[in-house]
Amino acid sequence: MRHARFVRKRSLAVLVAVASAAAIGVGVPAHADSGADNDSESAELMARFSEQDAARTAPTGLVAPGAYSAAYAQLSGLPAAAGSWTEVTRTPYNADDPRYRDPSASNSSGGAGYVTGRIQGLAVDKSCVFAGAAGGGVSRSCNGGTSWTPISDALPTQSIGYLAVASDGALWLATGDGTTGSSTYVGTGVYRLARPDSSSFSPADRVGGTELESQVIRKLVFDIPSNKVFVAASRGVYSHPLVGGATTAWSNILAPCRSGQLSCADVNSNYWDIANDVAVQPGTNGQVILANVAWRSGAAYNGFYLSTNAGASWAKVDPTGAINPKDIGNATMAYAADGSQLYVVLESPSQLLSGAASALQGVYVSRSGALAGPYTLIANSEKLAQSGSAERKQRIGGGYQPGVQAWYNQFAGVDPANPNHVYIGLEEVYESWDGGANWNTIGRYWNFGMDCWNYLDALNTCDGNVVHSDQHAIAFGTGSTAGQVFVGNDGGVYRRSMAAGTTSWTSLARSGQLDALQYYSVAVGKNVQPGAAPGSVQIWGGLQDNGVSLLDSTNSGQVSPFGGDGGDQLVDPNDGCRTVGEYVDLTLQMTLNCGKADGSAASDSAIINIGPEDPLPRFIAPFSADQTDANTWVAGGEFVWVNTKTWASTSGADWVQAADSGAGHSITSLASRNHTVWAGWCGSCNPGGAFNRGLVSNAGGSGYHQVATPSSVPLRMVTGVTPDPSDASSAYVVFGGYSRNWVDGPGNLAAGTGHLWKVTVTGAVDAAGNEQATWSDVSGNLPDIPGDHLLIASTGRVLLGTDLGVVETTLSSLRTGSPSWSRAAVPATIATRLVAGPDGNLYVATYGRGIWRTTL
Repeated sequence: MRHARFVRKRSLAVLVAVASAAAIGVGVPAHADSGADNDSESAELMARFSEQDAARTAPTGLVAPGAYSAAYAQLSGLPAAAGSWTEVTRTPYNADDPRYRDPSASNSSGGAGYVTGRIQGLAVDKSCVFAGAAGGGVSRSCNGGTSWTPISDALPTQSIGYLAVASDGALWLATGDGTTGSSTYVGTGVYRLARPDSSSFSPADRVGGTELESQVIRKLVFDIPSNKVFVAASRGVYSHPLVGGATTAWSNILAPCRSGQLSCADVNSNYWDIANDVAVQPGTNGQVILANVAWRSGAAYNGFYLSTNAGASWAKVDPTGAINPKDIGNATMAYAADGSQLYVVLESPSQLLSGAASALQGVYVSRSGALAGPYTLIANSEKLAQSGSAERKQRIGGGYQPGVQAWYNQFAGVDPANPNHVYIGLEEVYESWDGGANWNTIGRYWNFGMDCWNYLDALNTCDGNVVHSDQHAIAFGTGSTAGQVFVGNDGGVYRRSMAAGTTSWTSLARSGQLDALQYYSVAVGKNVQPGAAPGSVQIWGGLQDNGVSLLDSTNSGQVSPFGGDGGDQLVDPNDGCRTVGEYVDLTLQMTLNCGKADGSAASDSAIINIGPEDPLPRFIAPFSADQTDANTWVAGGEFVWVNTKTWASTSGADWVQAADSGAGHSITSLASRNHTVWAGWCGSCNPGGAFNRGLVSNAGGSGYHQVATPSSVPLRMVTGVTPDPSDASSAYVVFGGYSRNWVDGPGNLAAGTGHLWKVTVTGAVDAAGNEQATWSDVSGNLPDIPGDHLLIASTGRVLLGTDLGVVETTLSSLRTGSPSWSRAAVPATIATRLVAGPDGNLYVATYGRGIWRTTL
């Protein structure tokens, strides 16, 4: 049996191409699947971040500070929509249920247990644990994870970068998803909550002004002696008074490119001054400040920076000893409590770009605590692989070694009571009791490939030293949790004793109340299984790094029938056990029995692959059933594909190529109604001078044509297209990004205005073969928020998913050309997909707060 990261991966060549393109601001080439290449999960991560970023920052790649605040103010000014929403995925999600072992890409029996979405920030005080989800805000638990309470729903962003508890007990929250290193899901700055054990954040808790908007923040650290707090953000290092002056602006104290300290002509300005970490050396009276400022793919400004006067001035420092100063990338720095030793986890841009099996330059220690070193190499990929790692090449394959995603997942932590007791997080968690001389893998990637593993649980002898992969945060217990260590990763929060000999972890997502699940999609079908409650439904959704979830009344909580990453999802509305899920890149899997497979050879036919072979699918490529003919499916890569065999499909050969969106194009959104297809595309898809977008359709009645698009239409990503239910020649087109008012850089005016446009084809085709059409901005009073998906319900209710939740209007209001919108009671997080279920309910998938439901 082979598992999620052993199959269906892109080649490492794609990883190198993506990394190189991002470094110089050029287009990314084809994302074609090249077979069973273990080493390309990192490529998939880069592609995902690149695509999410482009949808929000095109055409130039830069959004000005203030965009988020303005959008949230406009949203807050809308009237509240009638009705209430319920969070339906606030229930346990068991990734290890033995009844669901996808024969080609299983998560089940890997050992991750109960999971949720990516946790980027962790903090602990004497009574409570605080978890910051990448797209789901901050939650609090004061009873060991038995229950969790969201405490940041009132903020304009739920994208979290870092959490820290100050000496006065206040919880500081840095927003902006810190793993991206760019601007995928940016934030609105920093907030301070004085009484975090009993209260919740409000917009009034913001520290400073708009200086940190439209950035991601990867670290926040306190300098008590100098009364300062520092943050490492995507445009440099900033400082602010720690006590007092809450409205004082943040000072950008280190930005080597923008300040002119260094020449940075070698890298696109979108990637200037990315600060990955900042630290204060203990025992220096707050005067010695360190920073790592570096772009993951390499740049002349990359390096270590030192201030000896509490951040007033900075100098670039070349480390001595084992570190190669010419190959410094993303780094995490951790001091022993007394400042005597400095540990560094360091990514290598050259290894990333060369396609090496690991992007880890190494783990180092400066025994003097000095930033300049000298440094001693205490671990590299090979040493960690021999420490009990599941990433040893004999277990996982030669191309996926410890640190392969060091540009994405890192942490370092030193036991506050023992300077030689060190924890390192990469894809796995490693521990050393002797300052790095020896290491043990205490949080394996998974159990697959280990001698202890067997697909039959009764024969599985693996210990509990396994957590979900891809580590991002660490915190040490205090008060009621003293002696415990907490880690945050792509599957939630795990806790264990710090005592030597510990052999298990506890998932704090077990209760299901820490709902940070990051959904790309949702689909719903009637539950017709024996024993199902009358009128009940099955709810499916594709997730970031947590497979495809299934929620129905016949299971205890949610299960994971499909492993790996999830994408778009299609379900038979009359039989919820019949579904097609997407892995990534239009890799489509179909099941007719809810994906029930126990891992045995006899159950291998429970899920079959039926995806078409397309050269340029998006990471999350669109596909769906025709809105009026359930016996027709459509899908989009470079080509528009049609399938009329549907549930009788047996392979990708059942798809017929219907149209070409254009050489080098990738379809970003797709819909079909009564066999009239609308497909939005991009190409080049990366922000910059070559960025372009368009629409192809057969609505004119003479076959497929490019739809003529005048210059007044926004030059931004087409993130959604919805046919007009009463006019086959018209559709509503959703645009991502922000209007030209907030787009920086050359070409910003082409961003245009509005996020919802109506297009109507005339039936005439010009000499160039373009379908003539009229376009009109029908945004009305819609806030300037990136749009994601539009749903026109049969009742005339119209809902739009945005990066700040859901807004709604009516079809009659929309038809006026200037609709009046109201805001729905869904948290201000990314609303990726809306569907009407067969149970008379509406569902919305969010990227960070699970799936929500309201009555139709």
